[in-house]
Amino acid sequence: MSNSITFEEIMFTIMSATQDTFKSYMNTDIYAGKVEKKINPLTSDVVGIVGVAGDRVGYIIFATEKGPAEQIAKDLLMLDEADDEAINDAVGEVANNIAGVFKTKYHEQYGSVALGLPLVLSGRLRPMTDPPEQSTTDGSMSVQCKGVTIPFTTMDGRLHFRVMVYM
Repeated sequence: MSNSITFEEIMFTIMSATQDTFKSYMNTDIYAGKVEKKINPLTSDVVGIVGVAGDRVGYIIFATEKGPAEQIAKDLLMLDEADDEAINDAVGEVANNIAGVFKTKYHEQYGSVALGLPLVLSGRLRPMTDPPEQSTTDGSMSVQCKGVTIPFTTMDGRLHFRVMVYM
């Protein structure tokens, strides 16, 4: 592909999309922290995952704790109180919107870019302690992908979450 888009461009697009989503839909300014060049184990209470398919394949993951997730749901859905269903809807919508910006921006250059439906997981997820063995004796493949974790917070610390990009 002659117009290959770098992973850094994807990362900055996701960062900007996250900030724009919170500003546009919740009138909230969020700030990105130091980017980690790896995908951290999912240890959050609420996680929204959107798969990306096409010429570029991967995931966009939004992860946060129950308190910030509840506040995001109240702000996004304009509710006084947010139950688990509202929290899941809001987290899925935020993840989907961030992924949607990626799709819109890179559809022309990547050709076919498709998004999966958002998958939202709730409850405390336990991280794997050891990565699975990478074996190719059974004919399986080991796929190398780049990934980053971008922490975000509001100035007052009311909201804090991570967006992970794995492609």
